[in-house]
Amino acid sequence: MFDTSACQDPPSVQSKKMSKTPEPSEPPILVLWERPEPSTRPVPSPLSRDLIVSAAIAIADSEGLQAVSLRKVGTALDTGAMRLYGYIATKEELLDLMVDAIYGEMVTDEPISNDWRQVLKSMAHGMREISKKHHWFVELSAGRPHFGPNALDYREVSFGALCKCAGFENIDFSMFALRTVIVYMIGIILHETSELRIERESGMNRTERKAAAWPYIERMIATGRYPMLEKIVHEATHPTAEAAFERGLDCVLDGIAAQL
Repeated sequence: MFDTSACQDPPSVQSKKMSKTPEPSEPPILVLWERPEPSTRPVPSPLSRDLIVSAAIAIADSEGLQAVSLRKVGTALDTGAMRLYGYIATKEELLDLMVDAIYGEMVTDEPISNDWRQVLKSMAHGMREISKKHHWFVELSAGRPHFGPNALDYREVSFGALCKCAGFENIDFSMFALRTVIVYMIGIILHETSELRIERESGMNRTERKAAAWPYIERMIATGRYPMLEKIVHEATHPTAEAAFERGLDCVLDGIAAQL
């Protein structure tokens, strides 16, 4: 494309260059997913990246993402935090591995429908179910590049299924549709997982918190300054989380259908 003849060295300079011993090329920089693990050697306790990630996920599930640290993971595996650095370089790499491990739980070999609404619904339900099990997943994965092998497999299967559906052969439209559903899912899951976090921190479930706040709400309604609050309390249907999720998802899919 570009003419490089003007940039070439004259023959005399070229001959001098050719007479020099060629310098060895630098080895390529390997990303996390390509770096080999340390060689196996006798140790007090076995160790691998999979064991490290599993321990970190167990801590995040039971105590929250903020509780995950290399020291705590090392303690759970009966080893020192310094030994973990032979397998991961930083805590950020550990978080990347945790996200990719959860993608591995979402990859499925089950037959996928050829109906685009069912494909997107299946993905939405799968993401919601995995987030109930790992309440920190969506918060951690949002804004993080997903280039791990499991994430790539999940993306390959998802786009492959969607692009086979009528009307979704165009990859740009498939990306638009999938991104739209994911944005909705991130919002609803963050709302639901925040409820779980508040419940864990306060020691009260949603019903108990409402009961505790009800006397205050009654006093505010009695002032007459909040007619919309009174309307919400007395007239709104307040559907279950499942019903609200399904209705919102249907609205999103109807909007995508209107673009077909």
